[in-house]
Amino acid sequence: MLTTALEYAHQNKENFLAQLKEILAIPSISTLNENNQDMQRGAEWVAAKLRSIGMEKVQIMPTGGHPVVYGEWNGAGKNAMTMMIYGHYDVQPVDPIELWTSDPFKAEVRGENLYARGSSDMKAQVMASIYAVESALRAGILKVNLKWLIEGEEEIGSEHLGEFIKNHKDMLKADFCLNPDAGMIGPDKPSITTGLRGLMYSELRVYGPSKDLHSGLFGGTIHNPAQALIELVAGMHDKNGKVTLPGFYDKVRKLSKKEREEFKRLPTTNKELLSMTGVPALWGEPQFIPAERVGARPTLEINGLLSGFTGQGSKTVLPAWAMAKISCRLVPDQDPDEVFKQLKAYLKKNAPKTIKWELTSLHNAGAALTDVNNAGVQALAKAQQTMWGRKPYFAREGGSIGVVVQLQQYVGVDSILCGFGLPDDNAHSPNEKLHLPTWYKGIDTLIHMIHNLSS
Repeated sequence: MLTTALEYAHQNKENFLAQLKEILAIPSISTLNENNQDMQRGAEWVAAKLRSIGMEKVQIMPTGGHPVVYGEWNGAGKNAMTMMIYGHYDVQPVDPIELWTSDPFKAEVRGENLYARGSSDMKAQVMASIYAVESALRAGILKVNLKWLIEGEEEIGSEHLGEFIKNHKDMLKADFCLNPDAGMIGPDKPSITTGLRGLMYSELRVYGPSKDLHSGLFGGTIHNPAQALIELVAGMHDKNGKVTLPGFYDKVRKLSKKEREEFKRLPTTNKELLSMTGVPALWGEPQFIPAERVGARPTLEINGLLSGFTGQGSKTVLPAWAMAKISCRLVPDQDPDEVFKQLKAYLKKNAPKTIKWELTSLHNAGAALTDVNNAGVQALAKAQQTMWGRKPYFAREGGSIGVVVQLQQYVGVDSILCGFGLPDDNAHSPNEKLHLPTWYKGIDTLIHMIHNLSS
């Protein structure tokens, strides 16, 4: 039966690719109002595809923004496990268009790669999941129930998804969620993401004089807000890269010996990081390796600075105000609201009386961890080992994915993050691509995963 499912997928490779090109041709750019009709077309295309493979109760459901596509399949019976499959049909804008080698919405195969906006992130990943389910259904090996949650706002921060999940939590109950939006470390390095960091994003404004002043007349007697801001920002880390906000590390979990061993297994080397980023040397807490700093340690970063005259030439001005965008990546048990209060406490203690300041919270997201002993994780790990001939890497990503936290928080569903996009796929950039051999292998992997769950 497994062989039958794999044979079906192999026999339909060209058909699968042709259908993928169809959905890639829809410019479903969620951030642009001019593409709102294309967003509706994208949702309708996905819904029609789910119906065509035998899914039930397929609906295009409204949100405060772009719609969600929902569907079910309950053919495995009441006592069977239920797997949710998450994805998104929206894509990033294509600017700058002049840097594209081919039309971003006319998918083109060059060598082993398929070039189009959304090819890697993440229409191809959604389609891989659909094709794996289709193949399993045709072969009669689908013994788990399914729920589909395909949204249209991931590229704009899943703005309305949290409310949708909260309002439909009974409908969305499942044993786990497969989320193939995370990608692989490399084409020969199968991986499963088991953790995501949370986020506290804020804006700090420092005010001095009521207007810009002549630096020759007032410099040395008025505290420059730009200088005050820089001094405050510089004090937010010690010389070893440790964050100095009061209580910042109080709830940070200590890594177990087994967790540290998994981090050491990860294949990315310091040399590769230097090459990838172009920096002369790495930085951060010396007692943790880079993979731990990114995946399991909290951070405080300055995302932007603005003050005074920044145009061409010179203008000897003492600016009236200065601004910094500040984000903290957070690990499990850290609460974004608490960290915002810790940043406020730091400012109250360290800001000089010569300036006024204002701190505004802009965006929060919680951290998430998935138990590696979860049945879905184990089924996927076994499938990856079968297809790649090696044990997969268990990685924690430094970024945040809203739906993962929202499903945990509102429905109690853990997510299994995987995917078959590669680091060099140019996601969000011109000439986004999909490595087709890895994608086809990914479809087979998901078929194996379904078989493992079913048996």
